[in-house]
Amino acid sequence: MKLLNVRKRYLGYLLVVMIFFGTISSVVAYSVISERSPVLECQEWGFYRSKGKRYYTYPEKIVVQPWRGQHHVYAIFNVPSEYINDKQFTLNISDNDTFCGILKYEGTGSIDNVSPKPGHYLMKGFINTRQALGIIIQGKGDELKQASNWRMGYVKKDEKL
Repeated sequence: MKLLNVRKRYLGYLLVVMIFFGTISSVVAYSVISERSPVLECQEWGFYRSKGKRYYTYPEKIVVQPWRGQHHVYAIFNVPSEYINDKQFTLNISDNDTFCGILKYEGTGSIDNVSPKPGHYLMKGFINTRQALGIIIQGKGDELKQASNWRMGYVKKDEKL
C-alpha cells in the first residue's frame, strides 16, 4: 500500500515538472520565433520619386555569408554626396524574382576594405538572411554574388518629390 502511494506521489511530481518545463519551452520558443526579423517586401515608400532624372548604382562589394547569421548578406554602394539614395534597393534573381532590402548609411569612412570615391558616401544594403538562404537552396547562390543583380537608385536632393 505504501509503495502505491509513493508511486502516485512520484508520478504527480513528474507530471508537475513536465508541465513546468513544457511551459518554459513554449515561452522560449515563442520568444525566439517572434523576435525574428520580418521579411521586407518592396514598398512604394522605399523608392523616391523625382522631378528630374533617376540614377542607379551597383555595389562595390557583396558579402554572402548567411551561415554567420543575421546581417551577413549585404552589398556596399557608393553614392555621390549631392544625391539622396532610396530607402530600399532591389536584388533581381532569374525567373523574375525581385527582392528588396533595407539600406544603412555608413558615411565617408572605409568599411570592409571599401573606401568611398571622392565626393561620395557609402551605403550598406542588407537582404534578409532567410531570403538569401532560400535563393541558395534553389541553386541560385551565384546570382547573389553578381553585382549586376543588386541595384540602388538615387536622385538629386533638390529634385526629390
